[in-house]
Amino acid sequence: MTSASGDALGERLTGLARVTAELIEATTADAVTKIVVEHSAAAVGATIASLSLRVEPDEVRLAGLWGGMDGDAEAYASYPLSTSTPAADVIRSRRRLMLVGREEILRAYPDLPRIDRGERSILGLPLNTASGTLGAIGLSFPGQRQFEAAELDFLDILADSCAQALLRIQAEDRATERQAQLSFLAEASAELASSLDYESTLARVAQLAVPTFADWCAIDLVKDNRLRRLAVAHVDPAKVEFAHELAERYPSDPDSGAGPWQVMKTGRSELIAQITDEMLVAAARDEEHLRIARELTLHSAITVPLIARGRTIGVISWVRAESQIRYSQDDVDFAEELARRAAVSIDNSDLHSQTLAVSVRLQHAVLPLALPVLEKCDVAAYYSASGRTGVGGDFYDVLALPGGRVALFVGDVMGRGVEAAAAMAQMRASVRAYLAVDSRPDAVLSKLDLMMAAYGEDQLVTLLYLLLDPSTDTLLVANAGHPAPTLLRSDLSVAQLPSADGGPLGIPAGARQHHRVTFCPGDTVLLFTDGLIERRTEDIDAGRARLTGALSALAEDGLDTALGRLVAMVRDETQDDDVAAVALRRLA
Repeated sequence: MTSASGDALGERLTGLARVTAELIEATTADAVTKIVVEHSAAAVGATIASLSLRVEPDEVRLAGLWGGMDGDAEAYASYPLSTSTPAADVIRSRRRLMLVGREEILRAYPDLPRIDRGERSILGLPLNTASGTLGAIGLSFPGQRQFEAAELDFLDILADSCAQALLRIQAEDRATERQAQLSFLAEASAELASSLDYESTLARVAQLAVPTFADWCAIDLVKDNRLRRLAVAHVDPAKVEFAHELAERYPSDPDSGAGPWQVMKTGRSELIAQITDEMLVAAARDEEHLRIARELTLHSAITVPLIARGRTIGVISWVRAESQIRYSQDDVDFAEELARRAAVSIDNSDLHSQTLAVSVRLQHAVLPLALPVLEKCDVAAYYSASGRTGVGGDFYDVLALPGGRVALFVGDVMGRGVEAAAAMAQMRASVRAYLAVDSRPDAVLSKLDLMMAAYGEDQLVTLLYLLLDPSTDTLLVANAGHPAPTLLRSDLSVAQLPSADGGPLGIPAGARQHHRVTFCPGDTVLLFTDGLIERRTEDIDAGRARLTGALSALAEDGLDTALGRLVAMVRDETQDDDVAAVALRRLA
């Protein structure tokens, strides 16, 4: 080796050492690519340098190119690993490839387009790791280049450093991506738990997925045997409405062997790592459909089922388009986790809606739709239910009877929700049935006692029943364990009516009795449940005293307004309890 050639080799080795050091500091795959294809080429005197990476499934993608001819980047952008090219052969064999001279290159690749570029030498270096070969570095030199052993050793070190840098960056990217996924799941879960309006919530979840995990996201639910697009988010807001229209014009085919309906039928996710033009042609319904699909530049897609309680209720679709990123099985696993959480939220919301609907129907069955118009009395009612269903355990009714008489009652069933509403419906119907036969309060309560003893099981029910006879100015009062009513006289004096003469319905305590009270024109009687006067921080007598002090509010004109004002003055708004109140005023 001459002194000049030794100096040149030393310079090349020094340059390679610098490149290797740069790879150690690289923080992105793009930085690694730039270092390999530009700096290494300059260090060793190559006129063309490339970095090709293996991507799933068994495909080679050109990550970077320096030098070469026009069209090289497009020609080798992506191709199957089985193709006979220098890069593919290096990746498959995991060994260095060295071809010196035009004749040797053409003998190795006689049918490869663009390979004949005159007298030159090719060197391919595998990016080997313990788990496989990540790709290959390709270097092209003018003339018949001979390599010193030391130079080849340094080039192998360069390839190893490149492989390790890519592995490190991939691990860091996966960790960052996993953290982003966990953050997304946490945020999406919070959104899903924040509201029972799942349509608006799912729209927000779709928006969260774009653009971090998808260029566009669509959520479809099954309604009336068809998939209805519930939410769409797109990196381009102008395309959101377009996506809705596309779903309407070209709905998913239930008989197709792929796509949303297939995911619905099988309950299994579908991954299309790369959407090819052949796929678009095969799936298109007509030329217009194909044109639209091509304009969307669809690249990769995931469709996952929404499964709740063993039932598939819809699908979530994630699509990569403009970003040109491919989905992998890891992305499918992540999308399935999101789908599981979304499905539970949808199912809970639907169950809540159905339960609430049942409760409301039962409540309507318990409470009168309207109070009767009475000739000689004015009547008003107030009702407020606590609890998440909006259905409480209190009930009331007012009935006009023959001869100008009026029957009214207020009751309280232990508990709330559907069970309490069902019990209230039964009690209200029973009271109406018994008073139709014999309206006397003692008779009605006695029959209710017998019914409860026979069929009431463990249900606890209190009831206050009054019967007004204006012709005799009398009010008959029977009370089964309920708070006693209060009477406001026409002169604004307050009379406390007798307390309960026995326990709740169905509890044996002797024969029921009723009390006779004078009830004259101008007088007002108030029936109520304990939620009006009870407070956890004080004795019940304090609540009664507060009610007595405010009762004069019922003397104001407009009994409906007066009753609402009285309730607001007396009840504890912070207490989670039902309140029912009925006021009856004799007209002067």
